[in-house]
Amino acid sequence: MSFDPDSQPPRRERDGLPSPHGAMGLGPDLFRLLVESVRDYAIFALDPTGRVLTWNAGAQRFKGYRANEIIGQHFSVFYGAEERAAGKPERELRVAAAEGRVEDEGWRIRKDGTRFWANVIITALRDTDGTLLGFAKVTRDLTERQALQARAIEDARRLAAEETAREAAERRTEDLRQVLERMQAQAAELRQRRQEAEAASRAKSEFLAVMSHELRTPLNAIGGYVDLILMGLRGPVNGEQEQDLQRVRRSQQNLLSLINDVLNFARLEAGGVSYEIAPVVLREVVESVLAGVEPQAAAKGLTLERPACPEDVVALADRDKLGQIVVNLLSNATKFTGSGGRITVTCEREAERALLRVADTGRGVPADQLERIFEPFVQLDASLTRTAGGTGLGLAIARDLARAMGGDLTVESQLGVGSTFTLRLPKG
Repeated sequence: MSFDPDSQPPRRERDGLPSPHGAMGLGPDLFRLLVESVRDYAIFALDPTGRVLTWNAGAQRFKGYRANEIIGQHFSVFYGAEERAAGKPERELRVAAAEGRVEDEGWRIRKDGTRFWANVIITALRDTDGTLLGFAKVTRDLTERQALQARAIEDARRLAAEETAREAAERRTEDLRQVLERMQAQAAELRQRRQEAEAASRAKSEFLAVMSHELRTPLNAIGGYVDLILMGLRGPVNGEQEQDLQRVRRSQQNLLSLINDVLNFARLEAGGVSYEIAPVVLREVVESVLAGVEPQAAAKGLTLERPACPEDVVALADRDKLGQIVVNLLSNATKFTGSGGRITVTCEREAERALLRVADTGRGVPADQLERIFEPFVQLDASLTRTAGGTGLGLAIARDLARAMGGDLTVESQLGVGSTFTLRLPKG
């Protein structure tokens, strides 16, 4: 032992185990019988160095040792390895010797190595002269109580976690409610704006329809009177007058074409265009359009090449809308290809698509402008557009029509070499 059991203060009033010489008039034998018969408490004595002197039934029940197995051993065998290494058993004996008793709760070890939660009271035993005779040790097994406390603590933690989760859920619900309210407000605002935009679009479409009608009427009249004069119904026409009248006719036709482009684009934007989708032979559409474009190409000295277009290249499309796309592509190629250039029209099948390509040897389009040419009113070369005419709507209308029929219109181009427009439509 690391302490001197005889260097103690004078004998004081003891608590804990009653005197072994008798309690409440009990004789020594009866008292011993009482201690040894108790099964709910481990009650045994230690010598001043901590070795086991006595062993009762409760001690055997709690700790698993029989009396002949434990008497003479040091009581530190009941402690875990860490507590033994820290000197806890000896420290408790020193405190009990100095203060009369020590009480502790903690894990203790049974003979089979299992643990139980124990309440331990160690009481110093002294004779009438105050000499330390040993220690009385009383142990209670509180494992069940400890488990209940642990469960209570765990339940409290669980409830706290659930409460925290509930509060977090309520905060999230409130946040979501606020987000939903903002989204609903935004949706209402968007509906209002859409209704206003639709109303504005309808007003624009109605305005364009009225204006186109109002403009077409005098333009058609101009064309009619020019034809009458050229036919000589108003009298003889000399050569200079005929040239002037031809210029008037070309201007009238250009202006009428511009009005038709604006009106068609307005209808597309407003969703007012209907489609009659059916199988269409591309060759038939190409031939009919080329017949109208050839005079313009010849006037500019352009060569129109049309390799054989197979009869079995069939697209699912609206025939009139397909013809409008081809007219736009060929007119665009004719307009922007210089004199002596070449325009080539081909068609073929590709997987589930029918393809029509219009290639030219014009000036080409810069790579960073390839998508812009499909935007409404975009004219990359204003000076050329003023000379050749146009609103910048032809390609925008052509792509919108192609996509509305389940296809697409794309372009590949190289400056100084030319451009190739590819129309892809579902195969018929």
